[in-house]
Amino acid sequence: MTWGFPVVLRGKQGQPLKPKPVNNARFDKLGAFWKRWAALPEHRCLIPTSRYAEAVGTPGRMTETWLSVRGEPIFAWAGLWRTSDEWGDCYTGAMTENAPELEHIHDRSPVILRADQWKTWLTAPLAELYAFDKPYPADAMTVEATANLWARSTNKG
Repeated sequence: MTWGFPVVLRGKQGQPLKPKPVNNARFDKLGAFWKRWAALPEHRCLIPTSRYAEAVGTPGRMTETWLSVRGEPIFAWAGLWRTSDEWGDCYTGAMTENAPELEHIHDRSPVILRADQWKTWLTAPLAELYAFDKPYPADAMTVEATANLWARSTNKG
């Protein structure tokens, strides 16, 4: 699957441009822009991951900071998927506000689901999903700041 839902942009003359990937679905927009997928359980998925990176610092000098769930070698990020004409099967991750203690890294974070929440994410009505619109506790996260420049990284979305 391709990471990101394609959004087709138009040029100055109205011509279609190369699609741009939308890698993250803001939770506050699940009932609006993302509703056509979020409302249908068959378009929800779990994104297995071991960690994720954020760019931290001043533009041009940003470095990678990696975040993971303490004690969990793999965790699930709430996601949406669909089949697109442009890229075939693709997915995007649901994002929520970050824990206040981690806002210096980024103002948003993935919606991280515990194993006992997976079934609810995958099957519940849209109205019940709003219970997941909260940051994962900062004290349950591991933060690894690096000196690796983000510009040289392959982690950019």
